[in-house]
Amino acid sequence: MEQSIADTDDPETRLRKDLRAVDLVVFGVGVIIGAGIFVLTGTVAASHSGPALALSFLIAALTCGLAALCYAEFASTVPVAGSAYTFSYATLGELVAWTIGWDLVLEFTIGAAALSVSFSGYLQELLAGTPFEIPTSLGSANEGVVNLPAVVVALLVAGLLIRGTKLSSVVNQVVVAIKLAVVAAVIVVGIAYVDPSNWVPFIPESKPAPASEGGFADLPLITSLLGIEPAVFGVAGVISGAAIVFFAFIGFDIVATTAEEAKNPQRDVPIGILGSLAIVTALYAAVSLIVTGIRPYDEIDPNDEAPLATAFSAVGVDWMADLIAVGACIGLVVVAMILMLGQSRVAFAMGRDGLLPRSIAKVHPQWGTPYRVTIITGVAVAAIAGFVDLSTLANLVNIGTLFAFLLVSIGVVVLRRTRPDLPRAFRTPLAPVVATLSSLLCIYLMLNLTGETWIRFLLWMALGVVVYFVFGRRHSRLAQQSTREPDAEPTP
Repeated sequence: MEQSIADTDDPETRLRKDLRAVDLVVFGVGVIIGAGIFVLTGTVAASHSGPALALSFLIAALTCGLAALCYAEFASTVPVAGSAYTFSYATLGELVAWTIGWDLVLEFTIGAAALSVSFSGYLQELLAGTPFEIPTSLGSANEGVVNLPAVVVALLVAGLLIRGTKLSSVVNQVVVAIKLAVVAAVIVVGIAYVDPSNWVPFIPESKPAPASEGGFADLPLITSLLGIEPAVFGVAGVISGAAIVFFAFIGFDIVATTAEEAKNPQRDVPIGILGSLAIVTALYAAVSLIVTGIRPYDEIDPNDEAPLATAFSAVGVDWMADLIAVGACIGLVVVAMILMLGQSRVAFAMGRDGLLPRSIAKVHPQWGTPYRVTIITGVAVAAIAGFVDLSTLANLVNIGTLFAFLLVSIGVVVLRRTRPDLPRAFRTPLAPVVATLSSLLCIYLMLNLTGETWIRFLLWMALGVVVYFVFGRRHSRLAQQSTREPDAEPTP
């Protein structure tokens, strides 16, 4: 652990400390407010929770809050780039650290690519019928040749990140202000069109979930293992809805990846993590009440990709529908940027530890950013976004994040026992209880993902094990230190 912290002062791998608490809060809010609030609200209200969607968001926020407390203690104790990867390295060893690092590479890269594709979809919707309409051949990987807007936005975001974290933070602050203005408009304007009768009953009567036509691959793993069928509506539906909207909160852990670039990480990182989570929870609950108050939940199309805009169109407020579409389009760019930032910092930390080629951990002499790994990340995200259909990979982002939360929750208790001497600017209250509850909830939500998602996740992780034993284990810092240690003198 001391070596990891000492590396932050190495001139060749030292990141510039430019970020304040407000920057970290904005980063957190910027990455969390995205597809979740603009898309999942309609899907979960129509298929799981009804007007009690607000309760689903609160339950999901509680789960995230438990993990956030563990993240906050880790990030304030070990203010090093890499988030869950670095924390696992410090507490659970190199192999576990590699495992979670490999997992985060998948989560952030696929997530950034998915958000780039989502941006392209909203952009094409806005430009449809105008002289700037994008032809299908250049707007879709499925129906055309390439999704060009997704490729362009991914490369532009990478260039912005190379230019500097502070610059990207300033851009993020401007865009987050726009997103918050849109969300505030949804709440303020929407109140006038709310019909309280649409909230009755607040928790609809429970109904059996539609039977799945698939087998193991299409069913939640918990169903295949225990025969527990998911329910819709009722209390069980609210909880199953929470398992889905939980993923609308993914992103607060990105704040932890920037700990090394914070001016005062012991104070600023906990504020950034917990502050962004609190702000977003309040906004999500308010917006969900507006959506279900404007339109009856049973009239919402669960497949509608723009339920907020559709809700206002249904009551004749078309200008709000257009405003929401613009806000969603802008917001998705920022989420993609911050996910790419997280990916570059995790890979940077792995390169600095020798588990990936050390050359990728070089920082730019002028801008102080890990430009090499950011270029690699940008090209990878652009290639995936431009040429791959991400619909079948979306759940991989979810399972990867939950796995990271699980290891951090375990790690904070391990570190309390193995290194009680370390100064902790922030201490998780009732750490064993909080960590246990967080771990159990993460496992439960992972079990609610499909068997197909588990198969793909395990295949990716198996590939990571091969890479580790072929390259990482032989080139890591621990391996190099072992080869440099002189043989012990024989005892007389």
